[in-house]
Amino acid sequence: MNTTELIRKKRNKENLTKEEILYLIINYTKGKIPDYQFSAFLMAVYFNGMSKDETSALTEAMLYSGKVLNLNSIPGVKIDKHSTGGVGDKTSLILAPIAAAAGVKVPMISGRGLGHSGGTLDKLESIPGFRTNLTLSEYKNVLKKIGAVLIGQTKEIAPADKLIYALRDVTATVESIPLITGSIMSKKLAEGIDGLVLDIKTGNGAFMQKTEDAIALADSLIQTAKAFDKKVIGFVTDMNQPLGNYIGNWLEVYESIQVLRDGKKNDLTELSLILAGAMIYLSRKTKSLEEGIEEAIRILQSGKAFDKFVEIVKSQNGNTDFILHPEKYPKSKFKEIIKSSSAGYLYDVNTYEIGMAAIDLGAGRKTKDDKIDPKAGIIFNYKIGDNINKGVALAELYSDSKTGIDAAKRRIIGAIKISKSKPQKPKLIKTIIN
Repeated sequence: MNTTELIRKKRNKENLTKEEILYLIINYTKGKIPDYQFSAFLMAVYFNGMSKDETSALTEAMLYSGKVLNLNSIPGVKIDKHSTGGVGDKTSLILAPIAAAAGVKVPMISGRGLGHSGGTLDKLESIPGFRTNLTLSEYKNVLKKIGAVLIGQTKEIAPADKLIYALRDVTATVESIPLITGSIMSKKLAEGIDGLVLDIKTGNGAFMQKTEDAIALADSLIQTAKAFDKKVIGFVTDMNQPLGNYIGNWLEVYESIQVLRDGKKNDLTELSLILAGAMIYLSRKTKSLEEGIEEAIRILQSGKAFDKFVEIVKSQNGNTDFILHPEKYPKSKFKEIIKSSSAGYLYDVNTYEIGMAAIDLGAGRKTKDDKIDPKAGIIFNYKIGDNINKGVALAELYSDSKTGIDAAKRRIIGAIKISKSKPQKPKLIKTIIN
């Protein structure tokens, strides 16, 4: 095959065969196709898209560029959840122990923070000692023993994705639904899962800001999962405001403890229960999604989910003393409270700016080499539609950097709109696709 001819074919809006796509992925991964040619291919895909069959072929080629885990030796149905990310999105920390306590096997390979959105790995690593770099053998052992395991992507899993994503990042081809689908599904399918729950965010704090784009991505992911005979259900959910009230790595662990142990109820709790219920349903432990959600609620209220969370932390070498006694966790040097300068209703939140404010505080990375401060973050006290009195604490900022506090304060003040007119509260679940 000729690489130039395949690029030309895609440029001219022709469909590539499975063999042609395999040729491109294999040879790029092996270093036989230079970056400049593969960049041209990615740009052709960005502008012209891919068919359902092409997207499946791309996913398969990326999937088999590395190891595909076989978890058949571990009894039980294996179900994972994938979120496209957002601000304050910590549902993995809550739903994994709920689903595991229900008897679902939860093999979860997660990522780090990307841009303004936080990453599950960074949150878990804010727990002193917590290991996310387990070997594949350790990964299997923890899953078998505990029922859930949360690690980062290993070099053996979908190596093509790592190479291609790095190139997409510098060639302005990240926002392509077929390429996003291939990236997500190659890693998820490599886990050895039987089914997948998808949480596709939409809104001003999401990568897919338009609902129609989020639905299109959900459709692509679901079609691809089904092509590999995986059970799947997708939720398009709101990201027009932070999820929950806490933003920042340890702060998000702390809020997860509040939900799991203390019965905190908010939009984070609601979404976590829905997604956990979907995982229970896909594992065939209930006959409907509604029954799955009811089972998730029962497990959460019983205290079994918190006990399972402690087990997960202990099994991956995390210090459970901080989970049982979160008040012992080290405190930030600086704290600042942002007070409301007027009365009214919280009308609008620029969620992207809230996420960037958390980065200013040290809770995320501006460059890949930046070190994260696990203590840093924001407590955002109100939701869109809430009545706000003048002088109340809108947000609390935590950081070891005074300049970070000042920068974050400016962002947050500019990101919040208070109005005399009451807005309609955003609908948490936009649509369900299966």
